[in-house]
Amino acid sequence: MRTRCPKCEYHWSWKLADGRKKCRSCGHRYTSQNIWDACRLPEKTKCKLLDYFVLGVPVYRLRFKQLGNRKTIEQFFRSIRSALCFVEQCEPILKGIIECDEAVFGGHRKGKRGWGARGKILVFGMMKRNGNVRVVPVPSRETETLIPLLQKHTEPGSLYYTDDWHAYGSLRLRGNHVIIKKEDGRPKGRDHINGIEGFWSYAKHWLYQYRGVHKKFFPIYLAELSFRFNHRDKDIFPLILDILRNTNINEINQI
Repeated sequence: MRTRCPKCEYHWSWKLADGRKKCRSCGHRYTSQNIWDACRLPEKTKCKLLDYFVLGVPVYRLRFKQLGNRKTIEQFFRSIRSALCFVEQCEPILKGIIECDEAVFGGHRKGKRGWGARGKILVFGMMKRNGNVRVVPVPSRETETLIPLLQKHTEPGSLYYTDDWHAYGSLRLRGNHVIIKKEDGRPKGRDHINGIEGFWSYAKHWLYQYRGVHKKFFPIYLAELSFRFNHRDKDIFPLILDILRNTNINEINQI
Protein backbone atom coordinates (compact mmCIF):
# COMPACT_ATOMS: atom_id res chain seq x y z
CA MET A 1 0.00 0.00 0.00
CA ARG A 2 1.44 3.37 -1.02
CA THR A 3 1.86 6.17 1.50
CA ARG A 4 -0.06 9.30 0.56
CA CYS A 5 1.38 12.79 0.87
CA PRO A 6 0.04 14.37 4.10
CA LYS A 7 -0.24 17.74 2.32
CA CYS A 8 -2.01 16.95 -0.99
CA GLU A 9 -2.95 13.23 -0.59
CA TYR A 10 -1.07 12.30 -3.80
CA HIS A 11 0.18 8.69 -3.70
CA TRP A 12 3.29 8.85 -5.95
CA SER A 13 6.61 9.98 -4.48
CA TRP A 14 10.39 9.83 -4.83
CA LYS A 15 12.55 8.29 -2.12
CA LEU A 16 15.30 10.62 -0.88
CA ALA A 17 18.78 9.68 0.33
CA ASP A 18 17.93 10.48 3.98
CA GLY A 19 15.01 8.02 3.97
CA ARG A 20 12.25 10.59 3.54
CA LYS A 21 9.88 10.82 0.58
CA LYS A 22 9.20 13.70 -1.79
CA CYS A 23 5.74 14.09 -3.29
CA ARG A 24 5.76 14.11 -7.10
CA SER A 25 2.79 16.47 -7.16
CA CYS A 26 3.49 19.25 -4.64
CA GLY A 27 7.14 18.56 -3.74
CA HIS A 28 6.38 18.20 -0.02
CA ARG A 29 8.98 16.12 1.86
CA TYR A 30 7.68 13.74 4.50
CA THR A 31 8.41 10.48 6.29
CA SER A 32 6.33 7.33 6.55
CA GLN A 33 7.98 6.25 9.81
CA ASN A 34 6.35 6.00 13.19
CA ILE A 35 7.08 8.67 15.79
CA TRP A 36 9.63 6.58 17.68
CA ASP A 37 11.71 5.65 14.63
CA ALA A 38 11.44 9.14 13.11
CA CYS A 39 13.45 10.54 16.03
CA ARG A 40 17.14 10.17 15.13
CA LEU A 41 18.41 10.00 18.70
CA PRO A 42 20.08 6.74 19.84
CA GLU A 43 17.69 4.09 21.16
CA LYS A 44 19.17 4.22 24.66
CA THR A 45 18.85 8.01 24.78
CA LYS A 46 15.21 7.89 23.67
CA CYS A 47 14.40 5.37 26.39
CA LYS A 48 16.04 7.57 29.03
CA LEU A 49 14.19 10.65 27.79
CA LEU A 50 10.89 8.79 27.78
CA ASP A 51 11.56 7.69 31.35
CA TYR A 52 12.18 11.31 32.38
CA PHE A 53 9.00 12.35 30.55
CA VAL A 54 6.95 9.75 32.43
CA LEU A 55 8.37 11.06 35.71
CA GLY A 56 7.38 14.60 34.71
CA VAL A 57 10.89 16.07 34.61
CA PRO A 58 10.90 19.44 32.74
CA VAL A 59 13.41 19.95 29.94
CA TYR A 60 15.33 22.68 31.78
CA ARG A 61 16.20 20.20 34.54
CA LEU A 62 17.90 17.88 32.03
CA ARG A 63 20.53 20.42 30.98
CA PHE A 64 23.31 18.57 32.86
CA LYS A 65 22.33 15.03 31.77
CA GLN A 66 24.16 15.17 28.39
CA LEU A 67 21.28 13.55 26.51
CA GLY A 68 21.22 16.06 23.67
CA ASN A 69 20.73 19.77 23.19
CA ARG A 70 17.68 21.48 24.62
CA LYS A 71 15.88 22.01 21.30
CA THR A 72 16.18 18.31 20.40
CA ILE A 73 14.76 17.20 23.75
CA GLU A 74 11.96 19.78 23.54
CA GLN A 75 11.01 18.51 20.08
CA PHE A 76 11.00 14.89 21.28
CA PHE A 77 8.80 15.74 24.28
CA ARG A 78 6.53 17.79 22.01
CA SER A 79 6.12 14.81 19.67
CA ILE A 80 5.12 12.64 22.65
CA ARG A 81 2.53 15.18 23.79
CA SER A 82 1.17 15.52 20.25
CA ALA A 83 0.81 11.73 20.05
CA LEU A 84 -1.05 11.66 23.38
CA CYS A 85 -3.28 14.47 22.12
CA PHE A 86 -4.07 12.39 19.02
CA VAL A 87 -4.90 9.36 21.18
CA GLU A 88 -7.14 11.36 23.52
CA GLN A 89 -9.13 12.69 20.56
CA CYS A 90 -9.89 9.09 19.54
CA GLU A 91 -11.27 8.07 22.94
CA PRO A 92 -14.95 6.96 23.09
CA ILE A 93 -17.62 9.38 24.27
CA LEU A 94 -18.54 9.63 27.94
CA LYS A 95 -21.78 8.18 29.31
CA GLY A 96 -23.42 7.59 32.66
CA ILE A 97 -22.92 10.10 35.48
CA ILE A 98 -20.99 13.06 34.07
CA GLU A 99 -19.59 16.03 35.98
CA CYS A 100 -19.06 19.29 34.06
CA ASP A 101 -17.16 22.40 35.08
CA GLU A 102 -14.95 25.21 33.77
CA ALA A 103 -11.61 26.50 35.04
CA VAL A 104 -9.05 29.17 34.19
CA PHE A 105 -5.33 28.50 33.81
CA GLY A 106 -2.55 31.07 33.93
CA GLY A 107 -0.07 32.77 36.22
CA HIS A 108 -0.73 35.56 38.69
CA ARG A 109 -0.98 39.02 37.15
CA LYS A 110 -1.95 42.45 38.37
CA GLY A 111 -5.52 43.51 37.81
CA LYS A 112 -8.74 41.54 37.65
CA ARG A 113 -8.70 37.96 38.92
CA GLY A 114 -10.91 34.98 38.10
CA TRP A 115 -13.28 34.99 35.12
CA GLY A 116 -12.29 37.58 32.54
CA ALA A 117 -8.77 38.09 33.89
CA ARG A 118 -6.14 39.13 31.35
CA GLY A 119 -3.84 36.44 29.96
CA LYS A 120 -5.84 33.45 31.24
CA ILE A 121 -6.86 30.33 29.30
CA LEU A 122 -10.38 29.03 29.80
CA VAL A 123 -10.82 25.24 29.88
CA PHE A 124 -14.03 23.20 29.88
CA GLY A 125 -13.98 19.75 31.47
CA MET A 126 -16.28 16.72 31.41
CA MET A 127 -15.65 13.70 33.62
CA LYS A 128 -17.43 10.41 34.07
CA ARG A 129 -17.73 9.97 37.81
CA ASN A 130 -14.82 7.81 39.03
CA GLY A 131 -13.77 7.42 35.39
CA ASN A 132 -12.14 9.25 32.51
CA VAL A 133 -11.94 12.97 31.91
CA ARG A 134 -12.18 15.03 28.71
CA VAL A 135 -10.86 18.62 28.72
CA VAL A 136 -10.95 21.22 25.95
CA PRO A 137 -9.66 24.83 25.79
CA VAL A 138 -12.58 27.11 24.93
CA PRO A 139 -12.91 30.78 23.93
CA SER A 140 -15.84 31.43 26.30
CA ARG A 141 -18.12 29.74 28.83
CA GLU A 142 -21.37 30.61 27.10
CA THR A 143 -24.11 28.22 25.93
CA GLU A 144 -23.12 28.32 22.25
CA THR A 145 -19.63 27.06 23.21
CA LEU A 146 -20.28 24.50 25.94
CA ILE A 147 -23.42 22.70 24.71
CA PRO A 148 -21.92 21.64 21.31
CA LEU A 149 -18.95 20.14 23.19
CA LEU A 150 -21.30 18.21 25.46
CA GLN A 151 -23.17 16.96 22.40
CA LYS A 152 -19.90 15.82 20.82
CA HIS A 153 -18.27 14.13 23.82
CA THR A 154 -21.19 12.73 25.85
CA GLU A 155 -24.01 10.29 25.17
CA PRO A 156 -27.65 11.48 25.20
CA GLY A 157 -29.59 10.40 28.27
CA SER A 158 -26.65 10.75 30.64
CA LEU A 159 -26.97 12.21 34.13
CA TYR A 160 -25.23 15.60 34.23
CA TYR A 161 -23.97 17.28 37.39
CA THR A 162 -23.09 20.98 36.98
CA ASP A 163 -23.03 24.20 38.96
CA ASP A 164 -25.75 26.83 38.54
CA TRP A 165 -24.10 28.61 35.59
CA HIS A 166 -26.81 29.63 33.11
CA ALA A 167 -25.06 28.02 30.10
CA TYR A 168 -26.18 24.58 31.32
CA GLY A 169 -29.87 25.53 31.37
CA SER A 170 -30.78 23.45 28.30
CA LEU A 171 -29.10 20.23 29.49
CA ARG A 172 -32.43 18.87 30.73
CA LEU A 173 -33.38 18.44 27.05
CA ARG A 174 -30.42 16.06 26.57
CA GLY A 175 -30.64 14.04 29.77
CA ASN A 176 -31.17 14.31 33.51
CA HIS A 177 -29.62 17.42 35.01
CA VAL A 178 -28.67 18.01 38.65
CA ILE A 179 -27.62 21.53 39.64
CA ILE A 180 -25.09 21.80 42.47
CA LYS A 181 -25.74 24.76 44.74
CA LYS A 182 -22.90 25.97 46.92
CA GLU A 183 -22.67 27.90 50.15
CA ASP A 184 -19.31 29.47 51.11
CA GLY A 185 -17.65 27.44 48.35
CA ARG A 186 -19.01 24.11 49.59
CA PRO A 187 -21.82 22.09 47.96
CA LYS A 188 -25.11 21.97 49.83
CA GLY A 189 -26.39 18.43 50.31
CA ARG A 190 -24.84 15.21 49.04
CA ASP A 191 -24.63 16.15 45.33
CA HIS A 192 -21.19 17.32 44.19
CA ILE A 193 -18.74 17.70 41.31
CA ASN A 194 -15.67 16.84 43.36
CA GLY A 195 -14.27 14.61 40.60
CA ILE A 196 -13.74 17.29 37.96
CA GLU A 197 -12.71 19.84 40.60
CA GLY A 198 -10.10 17.35 41.79
CA PHE A 199 -8.76 17.14 38.24
CA TRP A 200 -8.36 20.94 38.11
CA SER A 201 -6.28 20.78 41.29
CA TYR A 202 -4.19 17.91 39.88
CA ALA A 203 -3.62 19.70 36.55
CA LYS A 204 -2.56 23.03 38.06
CA HIS A 205 -0.23 21.33 40.53
CA TRP A 206 1.42 19.34 37.71
CA LEU A 207 1.82 22.38 35.41
CA TYR A 208 3.40 24.49 38.15
CA GLN A 209 6.79 22.78 37.74
CA TYR A 210 7.07 23.98 34.12
CA ARG A 211 7.15 27.63 35.26
CA GLY A 212 4.72 28.66 32.55
CA VAL A 213 3.49 27.08 29.31
CA HIS A 214 3.15 29.00 26.04
CA LYS A 215 -0.44 29.37 24.82
CA LYS A 216 0.53 27.76 21.51
CA PHE A 217 1.53 24.52 23.25
CA PHE A 218 -1.05 24.53 26.04
CA PRO A 219 -3.54 22.16 24.27
CA ILE A 220 -0.99 19.33 24.03
CA TYR A 221 0.08 19.83 27.66
CA LEU A 222 -3.61 19.61 28.58
CA ALA A 223 -3.95 16.40 26.55
CA GLU A 224 -0.93 14.96 28.37
CA LEU A 225 -2.56 15.69 31.73
CA SER A 226 -5.80 14.09 30.55
CA PHE A 227 -3.90 10.96 29.46
CA ARG A 228 -2.01 10.74 32.75
CA PHE A 229 -5.22 11.14 34.75
CA ASN A 230 -7.15 8.59 32.69
CA HIS A 231 -4.36 6.03 33.21
CA ARG A 232 -3.59 6.97 36.81
CA ASP A 233 -3.66 3.34 37.97
CA LYS A 234 -1.23 2.08 35.30
CA ASP A 235 2.44 2.29 34.40
CA ILE A 236 2.28 4.67 31.45
CA PHE A 237 5.85 4.02 30.17
CA PRO A 238 4.90 0.92 28.10
CA LEU A 239 1.62 2.58 27.07
CA ILE A 240 3.37 5.65 25.64
CA LEU A 241 6.11 3.54 24.04
CA ASP A 242 3.46 1.46 22.28
CA ILE A 243 1.69 4.62 21.07
CA LEU A 244 4.92 6.08 19.67
CA ARG A 245 5.78 2.84 17.86
CA ASN A 246 2.32 2.43 16.33
CA THR A 247 1.46 6.01 15.36
CA ASN A 248 2.63 7.42 12.05
CA ILE A 249 4.32 10.77 12.47
CA ASN A 250 2.10 12.22 9.72
CA GLU A 251 -1.02 11.55 11.82
CA ILE A 252 -0.11 13.99 14.57
CA ASN A 253 -0.11 17.75 14.41
CA GLN A 254 3.51 18.83 14.68
CA ILE A 255 3.49 22.16 16.51
